[in-house]
Amino acid sequence: MGQFEFDVHVAPVPWCGMPKRSRTDINSLAASIVAQATGTQLPKRRKNPHAVALGRKGGLVGGVARAKALTPEDRARIAKAAALARWGKKDRP
Repeated sequence: MGQFEFDVHVAPVPWCGMPKRSRTDINSLAASIVAQATGTQLPKRRKNPHAVALGRKGGLVGGVARAKALTPEDRARIAKAAALARWGKKDRP
């Protein structure tokens, strides 16, 4: 008992209402505890290369198609909204 220590404390983010969440779920945490206790290593998660290639292909095509479909006025409106969303918030410390 007390041999292993796990830091699962979640610190709140100062400028928003929701606390920052851990990226590991309870099953992943349990698996890592068992692996550490038994001295084994968890297998690395690998991405499916075919799915990665397909997603990249769709992303590359989609951006070009959207740029062709938008008028210069639409692009300007979207850019202004994005800039306001990114830099327009004044309530953050």
